[in-house]
Amino acid sequence: MLRPYKRKCKSEREKSEMGYENILYEKRDEIAYITFNRPKVLNALNNKTIEELRLALVDARDDSVVRVLILTGAGDKAFVAGADISELARRTPVDGKEFSVSGQGVAHLLETMGKPSICAINGFALGGGCEIALCCSIRIASRNAKLGQPEVKLGIIPGFGGSQRLARLCGKGVAHELCLTGEMISAEEAQRIGLVNHIYEPAELIPAAEAMAKKIIANAPLAVKYTMEAIERGIEMAQEEGLFLEATLFGLVCATEDKGEGTKAFLEKRPPQFKGK
Repeated sequence: MLRPYKRKCKSEREKSEMGYENILYEKRDEIAYITFNRPKVLNALNNKTIEELRLALVDARDDSVVRVLILTGAGDKAFVAGADISELARRTPVDGKEFSVSGQGVAHLLETMGKPSICAINGFALGGGCEIALCCSIRIASRNAKLGQPEVKLGIIPGFGGSQRLARLCGKGVAHELCLTGEMISAEEAQRIGLVNHIYEPAELIPAAEAMAKKIIANAPLAVKYTMEAIERGIEMAQEEGLFLEATLFGLVCATEDKGEGTKAFLEKRPPQFKGK
């Protein structure tokens, strides 16, 4: 079972003023933790949850102390089990499109905010939950995790980018199979097709995410940021254009203080002291 988070960065009064009801948001040790917190409905996504996620992402993006994000779900049954069906049942064509566009915007923010995110999938990651996981830089899963895009079983299609990102990450064949059958897959199958990077026992999931986050934090902040940009932007380009982008960003980091510190520290056989400059 995941250990509970105790917010240290803000008082309870400040926390209440921020208005988070459906997520837990905490920052410590240069990591921002976002925990979907509707365990009674398996952390299902509704309008309020999406808006709270957006606010937390903007805060993490704009906080220079935050280096890595970890996203997970409250309880031990689900990361996010999909959309809130009670809301979904009432959607009209107009607000259905608005909900999709809103979710896609938050997903794009997570994907392009310039800070790495680790998705710790602790149970069901279905529909919108799987789509949020797809936006993260790295996905790890507990052994009991189940992933899928079951929208067709409800008469709808993925709405937060699942049809696009799943095909790009795992290939068209995998995307067609998961999106057209609507079937769930195990953590082991998700790892086999490249949807998740690693599998852990449930109790080891958050410690593993934190250990990975600390490895990233030890590296040069600007190098991490521009490496992400090279990957995220480059994958949408033809290879020659992507290589040009890589060379341009390589030249940019050669002008940073961190590059000088990193190379000097290597030659002097000591740990580097990066400043993000």
